[in-house]
Amino acid sequence: MISARRAAAYGLVSALAGMSTGHLVAALLAPESSPVLAVGAAVIDATPRAVKEWAVSTLGTADKPVLLASVSLGTAALAAVAGLLARRRVALGGALVALLGALALAAAITRPASTPLFAIPSLLAAGFGLATLRHLFRREAGTATLESPLDHTAYAPGAPATPRRRSILTGATGIGVGSALVGALGQSIIRSDPATNVTLPAPATPASALPTGLEATVPGVSSLQTPVSEFYRIDTALTIPRVDPQTWALTIDGMVDREVRLTFADILAMDLREIDVTINCVSNEVGGSYIGAARWTGVLVKDLLARAGVRPEAEQAFTVSVDGMTISVPLEALMDDRGALLAIGMNGAALPAQHGFPARLITPGMYGYVGATKWVERLHLTTYAKGTAYWSERGWSERAEVKTQTRIDTPRSGDPIDAGDVAIAGVAWSQAHGGITRVEVSIDGGEWLSAQLGAAVGPAYWRQWYVPWKATTGKHEIRARAYDAAGTVQDAAVRPVAPDGATGYHVVEITVQ
Repeated sequence: MISARRAAAYGLVSALAGMSTGHLVAALLAPESSPVLAVGAAVIDATPRAVKEWAVSTLGTADKPVLLASVSLGTAALAAVAGLLARRRVALGGALVALLGALALAAAITRPASTPLFAIPSLLAAGFGLATLRHLFRREAGTATLESPLDHTAYAPGAPATPRRRSILTGATGIGVGSALVGALGQSIIRSDPATNVTLPAPATPASALPTGLEATVPGVSSLQTPVSEFYRIDTALTIPRVDPQTWALTIDGMVDREVRLTFADILAMDLREIDVTINCVSNEVGGSYIGAARWTGVLVKDLLARAGVRPEAEQAFTVSVDGMTISVPLEALMDDRGALLAIGMNGAALPAQHGFPARLITPGMYGYVGATKWVERLHLTTYAKGTAYWSERGWSERAEVKTQTRIDTPRSGDPIDAGDVAIAGVAWSQAHGGITRVEVSIDGGEWLSAQLGAAVGPAYWRQWYVPWKATTGKHEIRARAYDAAGTVQDAAVRPVAPDGATGYHVVEITVQ
């Protein structure tokens, strides 16, 4: 009998062969059908809200890699068990491999956007895994028969390797390396960005040039416009959808006078406009980083809805992304004068895939889980009674306006600061309430000091600010608050992100040397 270590290794190699094959095939068919990704997505859907909030707040944008790593490690552990079972009887190990394949299949075919093709990667993964496991153990059995039918030490731990046994180990290693390369090829295909081949026409209504931001003179403050490479990404997609703009289309249906279908070429042919809007995730804690300001290019959603003719009974746009994600947008937010956009560009270029290519919604004043559907392909007008979106099903508010808040960018908590002239600086936002008119800072519970405001870009855009301070030696506490266009100060009560956004003042603690 072969050693337990080698048997476990054969199980791992078999699983790697299966998963890599499935991953590559999924990359060619539909990335979301990958066995690992499908299982990971199913885990996300089944995870309680409190656990998701913990994952986002604790792990940040690393939550998805950690989840995928956990799924992979779990699969590896079960694969090793399959190898150990096969050591006694190959059929037992094969049964466990088949069970893993069945679980992946179930996860894939139950995805919201699944098609019959979603079954293929998991079936192939199970098939290749089983075939590899049987092949490796049959070769071992052949070695025992041909080399040493009477020598029961042939497979004892530490027994010297014969040429045939070395060939088996070499073959297993080759299978493992080849499988890893196949999986890497699949991942490279999945990560390709179709937006790189798209050039947007000049907008018919361009935005005014941005003013000079405070970052030019106040070190540490957030840039007036967030670079695409630094823009936050929070969503449930374990793999970024790869959408062919040649086949993509936006459908507007439901409570409309006529169904409308618009291709990407149709959108490009319309009068494009640019708007400067700050968007933020509802999971953003007070002082958090899940917020960014960008210049978006696209067409007004209300103009698209006008083509369809909105019926008076409609209450929401039940939006659907290409991966089956559903987000509910209050209809009034898409049809009033705030300028809700079907965006196809970001900071002067086509939307990157991770931010929604070929199109996404940008709804000023609404948190992302309500008004910023990425990879959108359908606007279904209906009532709230007839359609409940993904986040609403999980207890989040159906209507969630962005709350007035500010964040201290510099100094940061824990930073050592030299005594003397220090700039306390940050950004403030109030997209749902007309923008920022005032920011105040308090040091060590003292009087509120008015901050110097940076240039105003627009009511839906954040505003930079700073306060010059003569820092003295010792420990200090700094807090900040902002005022909206009506002069209303932000909510001081400390509340969590659920169900409609965190509140409270941002506080940092520093030590001045």
